[in-house]
Amino acid sequence: MYIGAKALHLPYWQSLRNSSKQLISSNPQFISFFFLHLSDILIMGNLWSVSISTEDTVSRCWDCIAGQASYTCKLEENLEALRVELDTLKARKDDVNQKVDLAEQKRMTWLSEVSLWLSRVQTAEAGAEQLIKDGPQEIQKLLSRKLAEIVDLKNQGVFERVAENQRAAQVDVRPTGTAVGLEPTFDKTWRLLEQNNVGIIGLHGLGGVGKTKLLTQINNKLSNDLMGYDVVIWVVVSKDHYIETVQEKIGQKLSLSHDETWKNKSFDEKAVEIRKVLSKKKFVMLLDDVWERVDLIKVGIPEPDQENCSKLIFTTRSLDVCGQMGAHKNIKVECLSKADAWKLFEEKVGEETLNSHPAIRGLAKQVAANCGGLPLALITIGRAMAYSTMPKHWEHAIKVLEEFPHKLASMDKEVYSLLKFSYDNLPTDTMRSCLLYCSLYPKDFEIPIDELKDYWFCEGILDESDNIIDARMQGEDIIKHLVNACLLERCGDFANRVKMHDVICDMALWIARECEALEKRFFVRTGVRSIKVVDDENWKVVRMSLAYGRIEDLEGTPTCPNLQTLFLNNNQLKVIRDGFFQFMHNLKVLNLSSNHSLCELPQGISELVSLECLDLQKTKITELPIQLKKLSKLKYLDLRGTICLFKIPRQLIRKFSMLQIFKIFPINVSRADIDSVLNRGSESLIEELKFLQHLNVLWMEINTDVALESLLSCHNLRGCTERLLLKYRGQKKVFNVLFLENMERLKNLEIKNCDSIEEMVTRNIEEESGERRMIKTSPLFPTNSNNITPRFHALTKISIDSCRSLRNLTWLIFAPNLMRLEVIWCTRMEEIISEVSEAVNVAGILNPSPFAELERLHLRSLPELKSIYWDALPFPCLREIIVFNCPKLKKLPLNCDSAKGNQISIVGSEEWSKEVEWKDDVTRSTFLHSFKLPY
Repeated sequence: MYIGAKALHLPYWQSLRNSSKQLISSNPQFISFFFLHLSDILIMGNLWSVSISTEDTVSRCWDCIAGQASYTCKLEENLEALRVELDTLKARKDDVNQKVDLAEQKRMTWLSEVSLWLSRVQTAEAGAEQLIKDGPQEIQKLLSRKLAEIVDLKNQGVFERVAENQRAAQVDVRPTGTAVGLEPTFDKTWRLLEQNNVGIIGLHGLGGVGKTKLLTQINNKLSNDLMGYDVVIWVVVSKDHYIETVQEKIGQKLSLSHDETWKNKSFDEKAVEIRKVLSKKKFVMLLDDVWERVDLIKVGIPEPDQENCSKLIFTTRSLDVCGQMGAHKNIKVECLSKADAWKLFEEKVGEETLNSHPAIRGLAKQVAANCGGLPLALITIGRAMAYSTMPKHWEHAIKVLEEFPHKLASMDKEVYSLLKFSYDNLPTDTMRSCLLYCSLYPKDFEIPIDELKDYWFCEGILDESDNIIDARMQGEDIIKHLVNACLLERCGDFANRVKMHDVICDMALWIARECEALEKRFFVRTGVRSIKVVDDENWKVVRMSLAYGRIEDLEGTPTCPNLQTLFLNNNQLKVIRDGFFQFMHNLKVLNLSSNHSLCELPQGISELVSLECLDLQKTKITELPIQLKKLSKLKYLDLRGTICLFKIPRQLIRKFSMLQIFKIFPINVSRADIDSVLNRGSESLIEELKFLQHLNVLWMEINTDVALESLLSCHNLRGCTERLLLKYRGQKKVFNVLFLENMERLKNLEIKNCDSIEEMVTRNIEEESGERRMIKTSPLFPTNSNNITPRFHALTKISIDSCRSLRNLTWLIFAPNLMRLEVIWCTRMEEIISEVSEAVNVAGILNPSPFAELERLHLRSLPELKSIYWDALPFPCLREIIVFNCPKLKKLPLNCDSAKGNQISIVGSEEWSKEVEWKDDVTRSTFLHSFKLPY
């Protein structure tokens, strides 16, 4: 390619060489110039090597000049050579770029040497192209150097690999919308990230409540403030997760899955790899939508603890999962408050729509209220109503939400379908049936748990036992599971009641009305004025609730081949026509309670041959018809609050041979019919009850000593009594409560209008005025001695009302599980528990600590009361003290330790609160803000 000296006319060059030696020898500047460009000359000519001898150097320089002259003569050949090498370099560059593109698709990162080489190629390309463009005028200076550079780059552009696995970003920022009302929960969770003693955090709550949004906020804030963590890993677990899926997502984040050998490794091998990497890092693992336990060991996640200071935060709909995951801290994500719910709804609807008509904002607030603070429902309906600028559209939406909410704004597809995952995930059909049953009650209604369990039992839903006591245990487990799954919630101050969120209730009704076969469907309608609104098709359902309406008359003879449940409670019923029950042969539960104008049951009630539950509480029926004796399967009869009932035909009660639950009080003895079991008071009724061999739950009023002795003489009745009302006026001054020991299921004791009783004791006594000494064989005062310790373990609620001679209730120290205590209108009551001395020591209690389980203490109209207890108590469970009209009560049994871990509210008048004397200043400051005025 290059032209050597031999190709030139040698005589000419020899002459030039000889004549120039003198010039070079006598001109140092020329020598300097020559050596300055020697490297270029050598590269271009590539003819000689450099010698140390000056003479040889000069000689060789002339040879180089000769070569340069030869090269200039063939300039076009060198330009063509540059073009060829440049094209080859471009082709190699394209090959490298193609490899780089493929690597990028695999989320790999360029090698630095490749990036540098491509940059140099780009520069060299531009220079070479410019040289070719400029042509002979400038080429003499730079052509050879550029050609050598291109050749060199071409040779360097051979790479075994052009990229390496990309190093994962520490946090992947995730998209998120507006988060309204989550700030307090976010702050609580963020603070836990700063604490080393909490490693695993469970965020649980209803579907659609904002758990994922909250987790996203945590993730994104960590992208700005890592707080010393090395990496944040987000994994959506979801229902029916697989270990390999979780491992794969973690492997991608840690760049393990880019290794070709990764996909061929077993679960255990992948777990080892993941653990090896994470063990060297301080990590935050975010697991979203966890439905069941994720085995951290099998996945390869080191368990966060105080040593590694890492965190695992997960979201779930179930509190049970929080336990299974070993959460150190559980945080419930609640529905939005009314203010935040409106703010979110307002944002989704838009100000333009809300301001389009004066009536719309008010109507929109009604629509928002129907969402129960559930963000998912608020967003779905808000978006759907965003352009509804006419009031009639909003009025229609309110009506639809009340009657058929699934038909509004695709609620069935966008909301109920998502919530149904929780329903489908319940472990048994029994639990699913129990949940749907709750939808028979009005929205946000506080459902008595015992009533719910008893109804389930009578319906045959609880299948583990035919005994109500065992069935209730199963029912309690089901309620606990439904509460933990956020499908039911316990009512604040009422542990014995639950309620269903409005949207969950709508979802349950959607399932029961739309997703089931006709013979399994529900029909639920509140506010109904007449039974006529129920068409023939709806009578074919399995369960119907027309509660809380204005129905006055039950007429007609509806055909109900499948009907098992009928709720007609809280209406305005006056008349039930005789033929109404004629075709309800499968009915099991009939609820007629709280129909305050219903005075009579029809004879046709005898047609309900399958009936197992009849609830008549708070009706004004005057008698039970003898036709009820045909209800041979009856297991539940509730007559509480039937103040007008004066006749129960003789031998009727004993006909209910399968009866397990019987509730009755008060008993109207004053009006009792001579043919009634009530004509001699409660003792006559007790004689009837003794025939019921299956009776397991008894709520009863006792109005004489004879009745009490009769009750206690029967082992079955004594053992099944859950609630007892003692209400009679006698002459007894000392009342022995030892009989409570033998009533192992007695939970609720009420003593009312017993004016003669001055003292309640727990020992054998000899009565005053020469009356007989109580004998040990008496069932009222069973055998005991002074060296035993009585324990009334089952008692949880006690009410003492209008016992005007009673001075104290010291015996309560023997009721360790008491949760609620109410004392009212006891005008001589001086102390609740007197200073414990001899009585306690004799009983064997050295350091009594009563009220350990007490939650609520209600004291009213006790003008002589001076003390609740003689010293301060810890009150670990106490939430509320209510004091009204107790002017001499100046001291409360509280000190600064009484409220530890528990917020106690003290309700009373402002005047009384100012007169309370505190144990010390610390106690005063502790409870200064606990006072509340009466409701």
